[in-house]
Amino acid sequence: MPIIIVILGICLLLFLILVVKFNSFVSFIIVSLAVALAEGMALDKAVISIENGIGNTMGSILLILGLGAMLGKLVSESGAAQRITLKLVQVFGTKHIQIALMLTGFIVGISLFYDVAFFIMIPLIFTVAATTRLPLLYVGLPMLAALSVTHGYLPPHPAPTAITAMFHADLGKTLVYGIIVAIPAIIISGPILSKTLSRVKAKPLQEFINQKPLTVEEMPGFWVSFFTALLPVIIITVSTVAGFILSKDSDVRKMLGYIGNPVVAMLISVLFGTYTLGLARGRKIADIMESLTHSVTSITVIMLLIAGAGAFKQVLIDGGVSKYIGEILSQSSLSPLFLGWLIATVLRFCVGSATVAGITTAGIVLPLVTGTHVKPELMVLAIGSGSLMLGHVNDGGFWLFKEYFNLSIKDTLKSWTIMETSIGISGLIGVMVLSLIIK
Repeated sequence: MPIIIVILGICLLLFLILVVKFNSFVSFIIVSLAVALAEGMALDKAVISIENGIGNTMGSILLILGLGAMLGKLVSESGAAQRITLKLVQVFGTKHIQIALMLTGFIVGISLFYDVAFFIMIPLIFTVAATTRLPLLYVGLPMLAALSVTHGYLPPHPAPTAITAMFHADLGKTLVYGIIVAIPAIIISGPILSKTLSRVKAKPLQEFINQKPLTVEEMPGFWVSFFTALLPVIIITVSTVAGFILSKDSDVRKMLGYIGNPVVAMLISVLFGTYTLGLARGRKIADIMESLTHSVTSITVIMLLIAGAGAFKQVLIDGGVSKYIGEILSQSSLSPLFLGWLIATVLRFCVGSATVAGITTAGIVLPLVTGTHVKPELMVLAIGSGSLMLGHVNDGGFWLFKEYFNLSIKDTLKSWTIMETSIGISGLIGVMVLSLIIK
């Protein structure tokens, strides 16, 4: 019965948005309330669940979302993104620009949470597409695939790190195996897949396109542009490395841990960018602040969509859907690695959040890891692959991609959902191949 309720809820959501043309945020709240009541939750508890879902979702990303938009505006408006783009094109050439963006996404994605990396790198994607006159998805998918893979597969991201600890897996091996599996998954789901999506016409979010063409002399220098744009990555990477090599009692580690908090790192980066890309180039502080304010107001709709997806996710979790589905599938006689991937896939489809799907699956299949000879590191990767499968309307990343690339829901399903599914399937295949080699 819970599975039927989830399916009907998703169908109702699609009906309200696609057919009735309801506001997406309102549709999320209506469906969340309907599903909660159908699951047997009291009305007051249903409302509390929705409020908690919105609060938990926005509480974790609201500051990052706003600061990321500000940094993105600075990087785009100053010409820094354009300067970095020119250098990438110069080094790799237009023919190999996908490789450049894929490598950039992978390096950035290892250190940053997906949302943070998305907001930092999206102006670069838009500028590359505009400068090279290449299709936006052709340019964007390689980098976004890399960001998504690192988010789902590799520590120090929340789900892989938590699952590694739950399984007592070796963190170093998990990272090495993860990189081995990640490389083909990114290539297949980025450069190769993007060539098949030529009919999907995406357009950049106008707020992140510099409307005034800049000459080389008007742009900031490459190293200033590069360092400012990637300062959050640098700060968080240094903090992460310090966490591994310094003792827990080290004052330096504690200080870097505070600075390496994503919100603090983003704040420092915005302040630094305000100087290097604004004040140092002769802009007035009032003009800069007006621009930053406008960058935040332009993403209000995106914030509401993510909040709505968070409400729907929380209702499904509080209603016990994930636990119900997991208990049914855990009784199967399938391969433990495939089973872990399958449970994560089903939970991802139902609850939307890759992190929730991954960690919930880990709790379900833990007896399989301790009771069989399956490599715990490979199980981490199998679950991570499944947690990225079938991202659709209850996934915050789905709406980020849709709104920033100005796509219809249909085209977002044809691009984002297919990319995420390709990553999930490629990851499973890679894990299965590794399981035959690693004994």
